[in-house]
Amino acid sequence: MRVLVCVKRVPITGGRIVLTADEQAIEVKHLGFAVSPHEECGVEEAVRLVEQHGGESVVLTLGPAEADEQLRDAMAIGIDRGIHLSTDGEEWDPEATAGAIVEAVRADEEGSGPFDLIVFGNESADSGGFQTGLRVAHALGRPCVTGLKAVSVEGGRARCEQEIAGGRDVYELPLPAVVTVLEGLNLPRYPSVPGRMRAGKKPLLVSTPERPASRLERSRLVVPASESKHAEVLGHGAGAAPAVAELLRRIGVIR
Repeated sequence: MRVLVCVKRVPITGGRIVLTADEQAIEVKHLGFAVSPHEECGVEEAVRLVEQHGGESVVLTLGPAEADEQLRDAMAIGIDRGIHLSTDGEEWDPEATAGAIVEAVRADEEGSGPFDLIVFGNESADSGGFQTGLRVAHALGRPCVTGLKAVSVEGGRARCEQEIAGGRDVYELPLPAVVTVLEGLNLPRYPSVPGRMRAGKKPLLVSTPERPASRLERSRLVVPASESKHAEVLGHGAGAAPAVAELLRRIGVIR
């Protein structure tokens, strides 16, 4: 089978996010980069599926020249080859991103046949648009299920599981299909030194797509407010017992 996984170069999660003065982009000069945890699981799943069924795995990204690093990391854990849609580093909106990916998919499939499965992270760790995977599926006319915590392939169909309150919803899709996955789908492996050495020799196709005029307008970016935390000292030693008991009564633990 053939599996394509799409990733995006994003600031390392957990880092302090600072916006540019015009609130239109993230200030990245002091940040490290990776792919989002959802996409790490997508890469791992692509490798596992090809290990199980045979075939070829491909990783694709749209981003600046430096995104080569994220593609090589994916190839270091087992992805067979990469496709880099190189940009000048400006953020592309979801419509333009999906359009470029669709063109790249069609070009690749002309020579090698259709991808049985195209895998996206459920959303990117920076802008969190939740759109690209769905737009690609719609443009290609392929079935799509989002927010998955389990994926398996058997007999030309993909079995997909979504977590819901109290259980899981299960969907079966005919292949070829598009899925978006969540962190926790699997436990991603880390690149080894031999894997990194092999990755440097794997094929990486680089092209420069033309950016279309945007039909979407960004108003501004906002960094979510952090949750404030504080600690209250109720007393010391045995003398604190009445205050602890009163607090437990207030929150309903005891009566």
